[in-house]
Amino acid sequence: MRFLTAGESHGPQLTAIIEGLPSELTINVAEINRELKRRQGGYGRGRRMKIESDNVKILSGVRHGKTTGAPVTLVIENRDWTHWQDIMSIEAPDHPEKVKKQVTKPRPGHADLNGGIKYNHRDMRNVLERSSARETAIRVAIGAVAKQFLKPFGMDVAGRVTEIGGVRDQSPIPASIDELKQITEASPVRCLDPEAGKRMMAAIDRAKEDGDSLGGIVEAIAVGAPVGLGSHVHYDRKLDGKIAGSVLSINAFKGVEFGLGFEMAHRPGSEVHDEILWSEEKGYSRRTNRLGGFEGGMTNGMPIVVRGVMKPIPTLYKPLQSVDINTKETFAASIERSDNCAVPAASVVLEAVVAWELACAVSDKFGGDCLTDMLADSEVYRKRARLF
Repeated sequence: MRFLTAGESHGPQLTAIIEGLPSELTINVAEINRELKRRQGGYGRGRRMKIESDNVKILSGVRHGKTTGAPVTLVIENRDWTHWQDIMSIEAPDHPEKVKKQVTKPRPGHADLNGGIKYNHRDMRNVLERSSARETAIRVAIGAVAKQFLKPFGMDVAGRVTEIGGVRDQSPIPASIDELKQITEASPVRCLDPEAGKRMMAAIDRAKEDGDSLGGIVEAIAVGAPVGLGSHVHYDRKLDGKIAGSVLSINAFKGVEFGLGFEMAHRPGSEVHDEILWSEEKGYSRRTNRLGGFEGGMTNGMPIVVRGVMKPIPTLYKPLQSVDINTKETFAASIERSDNCAVPAASVVLEAVVAWELACAVSDKFGGDCLTDMLADSEVYRKRARLF
């Protein structure tokens, strides 16, 4: 499976085309919209979320609620487009004075300057409009489709926030993923510990008062994956590698780890590797899950646990210094409307990209034309794995 996205932050819409979904998959539009609403929530979000009310339209590939096997087109309209039609017009303006809000002062931490140099844009709005985290809205819609794909295979993905601005939630993962969802959905910062959540919100408030921003760490947990998704035979077929790449493709993400992650550097092997167990009821399992559900680039049947670190949003209301590309004079960087903390929303995006990579791995493993055939192949394989 694969997808393409298109669209700008203040353009008319965001678009995605998904290719490779099997036929017969039930698509629930309300469920996609629920995921989009989750992304728009969370403590620390800015004014843009009060303007947009994201809803998806499906323009192809689904008939009478089920996929046909043809490419699926998703569209999310940008309501703020009505205020930007002249600035973002497709047609050339009839007078130079109508070219408004040009960006010649690149913002530190953004793609502005690098993209401007690469594509030779003297107006760096051509860069920031596409590099904006607004693009993650359509990726959450794609992830919502992926979650619906995984459900018939007994797989599910949830997420949580484990740290914001140095405030940590070290609560263990609940045994039930439904319990995890229930607790985190009730938290404004999507964490498990209510007291840690209060401290996180206080830290966000302090940063906002100071004109600053905060980053943090988010975690995705996926359950129900069979043994052997991915492969050990070549670098580009290792599923943990694919997931790691997708996590780092999320705007502002600068690090990724599985299981104990970087903590493994401080422990001996006896406190890192997971002992193998077997029972007639469950087949093979592990005594612990320190490796986060992966061995040799493949799933081992344990819950997948992946974390990503999001840097603080670089758009500050106490702007950093920059240089005007036209005059080369030093100025305070320009300010685009922004959140001061989007970590809770980032946890939803993390779920989406993990769900997508798992859906691709399932499609690779069990074929991808017809859901009925895929489910039958999956059941045969899981039975063989239990009896191996």
